[in-house]
Amino acid sequence: MAVSIIGAGNMARGIGTRLVAAGQSVTIFDRTPEKAEALASELRASAKEGATVTAAVAGATLQDEIVVAALYYPVELDVITQYRDQLAGKILIEISNPLNAEFNDLATTPGTSAAEEVAKIAPNTKVVKAFNTTFAGPLTQGSIAGQPLDVFLAGDDADAKARIAAILQAGGLRPLDVGPLKRAQQLEGLGLLHITQQFTLNTGFSSAVKILS
Repeated sequence: MAVSIIGAGNMARGIGTRLVAAGQSVTIFDRTPEKAEALASELRASAKEGATVTAAVAGATLQDEIVVAALYYPVELDVITQYRDQLAGKILIEISNPLNAEFNDLATTPGTSAAEEVAKIAPNTKVVKAFNTTFAGPLTQGSIAGQPLDVFLAGDDADAKARIAAILQAGGLRPLDVGPLKRAQQLEGLGLLHITQQFTLNTGFSSAVKILS
């Protein structure tokens, strides 16, 4: 199985690192070809079990069955609109925290979420919310304090979540299914709290949300 990542920023690096560690082949899409190739080259160095990493320019055809939108929310809406027809039948991992301009609240209307708004744009796509409570640095490392990172999954397609969960587990993460896509509202609220606490705790975006028992 192969995965396309749209975007070549820090979250694309973190998620891509875990994917290639799980033996998944990855294609990095970005509007700047040099940026896509730079990240692809970096990921090749840590690819396992024959996984390949390639680069592509944004707008090129999506070949893979699983797509990660590693984009800021306003940009994501435009990109998903552009790819809507190609995304039909695919699994789309939506990772954004839709923050306002002051980074102190969510920009989405109460009663909805970024993931649900994306699902409206691409109604024939299996949208799974994931990774919005995990920061890029810890994802690249794969763990914090010797503990695997928890990745919360919300989505309406059980098979899609199960397939994503299997990949995440193979990449050293702990996937936790939290229910239907509407649970993305709570996950995005949790993501907001986690972000704002970085400035209170001075943890430099290197902390993790973890359930212990």
